[in-house]
Amino acid sequence: MRIDAYNQIQQIYGTKKLNKAEGKKTTNTSFRDQLILSSTAMDTAIAKQAVANAPDVREDLVGSIKQQIDNDTYEVDADDFAGKLLEKYNGLF
Repeated sequence: MRIDAYNQIQQIYGTKKLNKAEGKKTTNTSFRDQLILSSTAMDTAIAKQAVANAPDVREDLVGSIKQQIDNDTYEVDADDFAGKLLEKYNGLF
């Protein structure tokens, strides 16, 4: 076994054992982790929060339609309904 070759490699890479005093060097500078968000990310977060706070059902619109149904005054235009139905059907294929 050639020990001198190992010593040459150790010299090339500059590896050496650290004693305990060298391994625990402290510095006076302090580093803190930081998170910086872009304006687009902040706008997206605000929009998500607004959607989360919005009610799932528009009670004013639903209430008026329910009242019309209860009074038998709610009417659906058959041609409009058929057109929308065909649009959805054609959009599937």
